[in-house]
Amino acid sequence: MNNIIKKVGICGIFLLFLQWPSFAQQVIPKDTVNWNGFERVNLELDGRSVRIISPESSLEGKPWLWRARFPDWHIEQDLLLLKEGFHIVYIDTDNLYGSPQAVEIWDKLYQWLVNKKGFNPKPALSGVSRGGLFVYNWAKKNPDKVACIYAEAPVCDFKSWPGGQGKGKGSEADWERLKSIYGFTDDQAAQDYNDNPIDGLEELAENKVPILHMIGLNDQVVPPEENTFVLVDRYTKLGGPATVVPCTEGEQDLYGHHFPIESPRLVADFVKYYAAKGLRLSSSDFYDLRKGLKNSQIKFEKSKKGRVAFLGGSITYNHGWRDSVMNYLQERFPETDFEFIAAGIPSMGTVPGAFRLERDVLSKGPVDLLFEEAAVNDESNGRSNSEQIRGMEGIVRHVRKANPSADIVLFHFVDPDKIETYNKGGVPEVIKNHESVAEHYDLPSLNLAKEVTMRIANEEFTWEDDFKNLHPSPFGQQVYAQSMIHMLDAAYSGHLDPDDKFEAYPLPEKLDEGAFDHGELLEVEIFKGVKTWNFNPSWEPSDGKGTRANYVKAPMLQNEGPGSKLKINFEGNAVGIAVAAGPDAGIISYRIDGGEWQSQDLFTRWSSNLHLPWYYVLGADLEEGKHKLELKVLEEKNPNSTGNAVRIRYFFINK
Repeated sequence: MNNIIKKVGICGIFLLFLQWPSFAQQVIPKDTVNWNGFERVNLELDGRSVRIISPESSLEGKPWLWRARFPDWHIEQDLLLLKEGFHIVYIDTDNLYGSPQAVEIWDKLYQWLVNKKGFNPKPALSGVSRGGLFVYNWAKKNPDKVACIYAEAPVCDFKSWPGGQGKGKGSEADWERLKSIYGFTDDQAAQDYNDNPIDGLEELAENKVPILHMIGLNDQVVPPEENTFVLVDRYTKLGGPATVVPCTEGEQDLYGHHFPIESPRLVADFVKYYAAKGLRLSSSDFYDLRKGLKNSQIKFEKSKKGRVAFLGGSITYNHGWRDSVMNYLQERFPETDFEFIAAGIPSMGTVPGAFRLERDVLSKGPVDLLFEEAAVNDESNGRSNSEQIRGMEGIVRHVRKANPSADIVLFHFVDPDKIETYNKGGVPEVIKNHESVAEHYDLPSLNLAKEVTMRIANEEFTWEDDFKNLHPSPFGQQVYAQSMIHMLDAAYSGHLDPDDKFEAYPLPEKLDEGAFDHGELLEVEIFKGVKTWNFNPSWEPSDGKGTRANYVKAPMLQNEGPGSKLKINFEGNAVGIAVAAGPDAGIISYRIDGGEWQSQDLFTRWSSNLHLPWYYVLGADLEEGKHKLELKVLEEKNPNSTGNAVRIRYFFINK
């Protein structure tokens, strides 16, 4: 079974930490102070001080400038960016000189800010003097996570500073500390090191990360001839975009290393152009709260208990957005004892969901909040418009019959076909169908397919390099999670009065009279005495092909070759079989109540490499009452199949 129930106490939170890196970071708040008219929150991460300076009103998408070293030096551009909606972030990693240890600390802060605080996944980096070691070493490790780099008199080679191996003055004390931090046994080991900012710039250049350096031409502490000029020459030859601005006006202090920034506006515009590029869209454009989620808010806040279920396919089964949403709920309602039911199973859409709902979700008790997604699988699995509506409506009605006050949220995830449809000005049929259910029952829904399409068109990210697949990359999971949390924040923002109580949602007339709202699975053990069929209590394939959980080492009713026949009596208005459709899947012929024989090929387009769980509806719109299903295995087979196998994991009916 793919039902993993997590009680979120100390052990549950620890499990979440293991599953998703953002949960592993321990950030300790210290205090809040005024910083040049803006709010600065001081925190601590692994014993290192962190400061986050917030604008009065943040730009959508939370763009930010990440400073390395000397956070109060030349803040003119910071103030401009704060006034225009940017956050400014700094973590004190002094005396680590951009070492791998420093990069690890930066990684932790990045994960916390992006995964838990909704900061944009591509910050602008700012490195002053030795800060160049930090920003370039982190950027080279994370070339796809950097919007742009601004550097001021930056150290680009530690042999120049603090090593003093060239024409620069160097710093003996810093040189000794640097060698110790990096683990160099002597000067020669440090000189042989080949991962300074000037080295290994290929991936940054491939990602076209823009860089801007402000330098002093007479800098004797960090000579540009040994630092900026070397890096920029190599970077541009690799195809990387780079700009160098010599600052020649005003007092050139500290041997030319300190100089006035002649145009802070240029720096702010550079950062704003690249780090806020395409961030004009708001997640609120892509969800509709309708009746909202007030019932679950009342339940979580007043009873301090909550049962939350996630029903869907592989995008729900896999870790990522689901973990972020669970963590959000626990943080939003810290005194609530949550039970989370993970009921995602790969390849499953609304039709399987409607029939397995009782087993995988409601058998644990009525749910207070259900998250449901099926737009990818319903379409890719070839479900008809009718089946898409009947499955989704069946899930909604079944959940609401178990708990009339249950809140339900529908998600529409993205795939390349949906992007193509939206780009042509259309709306995917499956989203129309699912939205018709959401509208009919006043359910909140979030159209992530449209949002991702629009954000790609808005040049916020790309499918190929960032989102990558309908099973999203970690970046794509962050996009999903941030939008979901934005929607949940809006839904749970309302104040509760002491006399607020649950309200039962009305069940309107059905959209489709054939909705699968009483779905049940029938275990095949009851048919194990049938002749010409073999009951295997723990089937597993012998061909080495892939399987799915609950469809391997599980009970299976198998035919014994072509001609095998089976009869079952049932009550309900719909019937079907759930099979393991593998490389040798056969073809069946079936009829109901003595009607005309129909055939169904059990071999799917994925069957060659996988014994795929598949639900086949064999009869619908039947009269209420008793019926008889007959099926037999045909000798003919799909030309791509290697046999005539029929392996039935369940019969399913809608009573």
